Amino acid sequence: MADKIYKVVAIDGPSGSGKSTISRLLAKALGFQFLDTGSLYRAVGLYLLECGLNELSTDEEINLALQDLDLKYQEDKVYVKGVDYSQLIRTPQAGHYASVFSAKRAVRDYLLDLQKDFSKKMDLVAEGRDMTTVVFPSAWIKFYLDASQQKRAERRYLQLIEIGKKVSFDEAFKDIVQRDDRDMNRAIAPLKIAKDAIYIDTSFLSVQDVINKMLYYCNKN
Repeated sequence: MADKIYKVVAIDGPSGSGKSTISRLLAKALGFQFLDTGSLYRAVGLYLLECGLNELSTDEEINLALQDLDLKYQEDKVYVKGVDYSQLIRTPQAGHYASVFSAKRAVRDYLLDLQKDFSKKMDLVAEGRDMTTVVFPSAWIKFYLDASQQKRAERRYLQLIEIGKKVSFDEAFKDIVQRDDRDMNRAIAPLKIAKDAIYIDTSFLSVQDVINKMLYYCNKN
């Protein structure tokens, strides 16, 4: 009996484009498992920061630290050495270092096989910044979600305020601009639109409008 072939919906886009919220709801609508790859990068970034590493650290130093990392993702929660990091990683600092360390080959190589393994076990909605181009280049269907920097900064600002973080809109906007620059211009697996990805600008669409569009294309595929 042949092994079951699982479907992957791969979703890329910049910070604040609505990927995480929309991907979770799309996965639920399709009956697929949701994989929040951003939380994996945030957890690794925070762990490396706790190890005393920074953007100047070498791949050799990072590889050494990663040898002791026990990273697990279960039921939409991420664990580092058995500790639930799901709330710890939802800070501007964690987001910053996720972007910083994601440019390091050692980090990307460490997480690549972990991410690919999920697609061998279940139908998957995977969101991130290189899902359509590197991790799942043969995905069943690909989407690129986008929005203006102004709109994405507004969303990020409101999100942080809602969880009690003290941040100004200018700080949120600056963070978006800096993350875009790092994510789109890094040498390894930069954020870009895959040639066969369906582009959706979410700037002036409701979450449900975006999901309806995505379901339309999934049902066509």
